[in-house]
Amino acid sequence: MLDAHTRSGGTAPASPRATATELAAAVPVPTAAVPVPTGAAAVRLGLAARCARLLLSPWARFSVLVALLVGAAATVLLFEPQRLLAHGWPPQLGGFVAALVFAVAYGLITVAFVPRPLLNLAAGALFGSELGIAAAVGGSVIGAGLAFGLGRFLGQDALRPLLRGRFLKGVDRQFSRHGFRSMLAVRLFPGVPFWAANYCAAVSKMGWLPFLLATALGSLPNTAAYVVAGARASTPTSPVFLIAMAAIAVPAVAGAVVAWRKRHHLRG
Repeated sequence: MLDAHTRSGGTAPASPRATATELAAAVPVPTAAVPVPTGAAAVRLGLAARCARLLLSPWARFSVLVALLVGAAATVLLFEPQRLLAHGWPPQLGGFVAALVFAVAYGLITVAFVPRPLLNLAAGALFGSELGIAAAVGGSVIGAGLAFGLGRFLGQDALRPLLRGRFLKGVDRQFSRHGFRSMLAVRLFPGVPFWAANYCAAVSKMGWLPFLLATALGSLPNTAAYVVAGARASTPTSPVFLIAMAAIAVPAVAGAVVAWRKRHHLRG
């Protein structure tokens, strides 16, 4: 029941919950002050942000790629690490571990434009046909993967806007849409520089898996021929050596003939 004061039009007492809500709204809650940089601090932060954007810009990364490749090529010219692989391999290092080390070294120096035929011959001379083929193909995949990663991270953003003209756009479209088929054909076709195919594929939108798989399969025939020739170099009149040399020469001649017949089409 309501008391007499309420029935006569008086004010009902406020509830405890309403009173607490009103007090909380009336008392200001202190908030953590966020310092805003001013003066010299703001200038330093702005300068750091601009430097970071400049260093991560496409052309800055492309400059790093060029510097790395020039330095690697100069190192190869000065120290000739391919000679160490071909003639100075430690005799006490053999077997699977040696082949694995050889494959890693193979991949590293192919990034610096070292011709692969010399390394394939060395793999055959050092490890024989079977293990030499495995080491050479593994090194080819490692080197191609390294070059592809460098080109994709450091060069793609800078070079893709330069793909103008019908020929360049057509090559990019072919590599991007039909990555595995295109790279397999490039690897099988003799005369295409290994490093050039790697960096062209990196600039395109080709995926990693099609690129590496096509590299392994497409490099196998030519690599195997060189490795077998290197393994049988001590018996140059043996049928195996002659077959290996024929497997090297015939595709090269066929590729030269095809390129000569298609020269007008390529120019167009």
